[in-house]
Amino acid sequence: MRILLSNDDGVNAEGIKVLYEELSKFADVTLVAPDRNCSGASNSLTLLNPLRAQILDNGFISVNGTPTDSVHLAISQLMHPAPDLVVAGINNGANLGDDTLYSGTVAAATEGRHMGLPAVAVSLVGKDEEYYQTAAVIAANIIKRLKQHPLPSDQILNVNVPDLPLNDVKGIQVTRLGHRHKAETMKRMEDPWGRSIYWYGSLGAELDAGEGTDFNAVANGYASVTPLTVDMTAYKSMEQMTEWMSEVEV
Repeated sequence: MRILLSNDDGVNAEGIKVLYEELSKFADVTLVAPDRNCSGASNSLTLLNPLRAQILDNGFISVNGTPTDSVHLAISQLMHPAPDLVVAGINNGANLGDDTLYSGTVAAATEGRHMGLPAVAVSLVGKDEEYYQTAAVIAANIIKRLKQHPLPSDQILNVNVPDLPLNDVKGIQVTRLGHRHKAETMKRMEDPWGRSIYWYGSLGAELDAGEGTDFNAVANGYASVTPLTVDMTAYKSMEQMTEWMSEVEV
């Protein structure tokens, strides 16, 4: 089994190193990741500058681009033959609910799926991000299962693992995405020269975190696995929208 491993925390992040070691026990793993932290990069591409790939002393490949760039470049140019699976992570922090829209980790997995490959995103949820090995083992077990029973062609798996010793994780729950309240507003500050600078505020509190959500599963000591579709069409609204648009003049 050939696996392309990437992330959004950067090629030197602890999480990707731990996951590389675990996956290498049963698969041929090629690690291609951004040369810096790209958290929050979502599905952005580098279009106005050339991409460069550098092989590091440990064999990892560093790319001066985004997570999406790294996966696209690896599949189209760097890996021959192509990988069987794309894995992104282990992310340093949660990718739950609405946060998946901004996640570079989920975006790396999504790019793999856009290029015709099954894909998994893996994140570690906690304040200290201590037990990367727990997330690595659970991710590896899920990937072994995928080898026998592949995903539908339009889905990726978003895996969030609580930051606990492996024996303390209660199990795995299949979940849906929860939702947050809106994020807090931008924070205005001043730099040392008195000029205005702005920082994003903290994440909004959980609005929909009930039973069945990814928030709820992780909060109760379970690993959360959410199947995500890359087709964002609101099919339930199409009939209503057709009626609505019939009154719009051309």
